[in-house]
Amino acid sequence: MLTFAQRIIDYNQNLDLSIELPAGIRVMNPFRENINAIKTSSLFYYKFYNDNRKRHLILGINPGRFGAGVTGIPFTDTKRLKEKCGLTIQGLETYEPSSVFVYRVVEAYGGAEKFYRDFYINSIVPLGFVKTNNKGREVNYNYYDDKVLMDKIRPFAAQSVSDHIAMGCYTDKVYCLGTGKNLAFLQKLNDDSHYFDQIIPLEHPRYIMQYKMKSIDDYVGKFISLLKL
Repeated sequence: MLTFAQRIIDYNQNLDLSIELPAGIRVMNPFRENINAIKTSSLFYYKFYNDNRKRHLILGINPGRFGAGVTGIPFTDTKRLKEKCGLTIQGLETYEPSSVFVYRVVEAYGGAEKFYRDFYINSIVPLGFVKTNNKGREVNYNYYDDKVLMDKIRPFAAQSVSDHIAMGCYTDKVYCLGTGKNLAFLQKLNDDSHYFDQIIPLEHPRYIMQYKMKSIDDYVGKFISLLKL
């Protein structure tokens, strides 16, 4: 029987999204584009998930360039990977604001070992997107920023949610990071397929870091109270 870690690693190695995308948008697949992603994330999952415990699922939007886009681990940049998880990517350092908040929550919960024993974090859409801006630079792009893109990836997202559950996750409740479009999208998927009994919305870490920094301790407390329901 495969462990939770082995199921995640196999899933990541086989992730693929081959669809026609709107102009200027491309898929970001760290497990195919980044030499470190499979190696580093595999070490992470073997360290924290090499068992058959069931966990509750936390779903974000889609990976960003400086968190999972580099490490292969949702909401984990290289700085938090080293300081909080004891793993390093030599010669590379990234900073992702959402990772800062998530690991404030992880620490308040009791640390990485305790947190990841109870929770599995991924995204509704487990591959990222980037868009070329008017300066010719690629920037992060959310699946719901373009209705055509959102409609095109709906079957992929629905299958992804089902796959996340199959890793070994409870279905009595799921935590959704993002209280607006991400929540609405997940609610629609859930209405169609009845994955979860309850969806618990939480503010997205990026929103908190960008707009609510003065209240960060309050948000950490809120997250902890809801995660311990």
